[in-house]
Amino acid sequence: MIDKQVHDFDAALAGVGDGATMMVSGFGAAGAPQDLMEAILDRGWRDLVVISNNAGEGERGLAQLIRAGRVRKVVCSFPTSSNAEYVRDAWARGALELEIVPQGTLSERIRAAGAGIGGFYTRTSVGTPLAEGKEQRCFDGVDYVLEPPLRAGFAFVRARLADRWGNLTYNKSARNFGPSMAMAADVTVVQVDRVVGLGEIDPEQVVTPGIFVDRVIEVAAT
Repeated sequence: MIDKQVHDFDAALAGVGDGATMMVSGFGAAGAPQDLMEAILDRGWRDLVVISNNAGEGERGLAQLIRAGRVRKVVCSFPTSSNAEYVRDAWARGALELEIVPQGTLSERIRAAGAGIGGFYTRTSVGTPLAEGKEQRCFDGVDYVLEPPLRAGFAFVRARLADRWGNLTYNKSARNFGPSMAMAADVTVVQVDRVVGLGEIDPEQVVTPGIFVDRVIEVAAT
């Protein structure tokens, strides 16, 4: 019987450790798996590499990991926000490496990894410091920059509903990077508001099929 539910954070985070590379869903706080991030904080792992749209928000989740000095590098589009200065402070001290990626390029690099694409050319970043050191080619008189796919050992995603097979639905904009991240990691762990019975999610409403999900942990929405 397929059952991808786990019932505690130790089981959800099995295999994570120092130096892990992990994708973290979220657009600001929307769709961010805050409880999973705080469980990682509680376990003391360090030198983490995080791929996320933004480097934490407010005082929860990923922001706490960065504030505690557990993250070595962040690959993101928006490293700071109006209510979290931890990234700026850590970067200024030389305690955090940042790789800034335009948001559309970040999304496509993650999607490329999940789709098995070895890289893609984009006009974004041509002629800017973000293109330095990258291969460039000209197509029909237009310059493009080659961008590699982004993969991770773990993807941590938040969804609204799941069944025991791992099929997922999301709450509106909280969907954001979750579906593509689930396809681009070796192990996908999903924090869901509620686990429902098989058949309770209409197949036409499934956004992420269970084949891309390894573990599901139910955490009541707060």
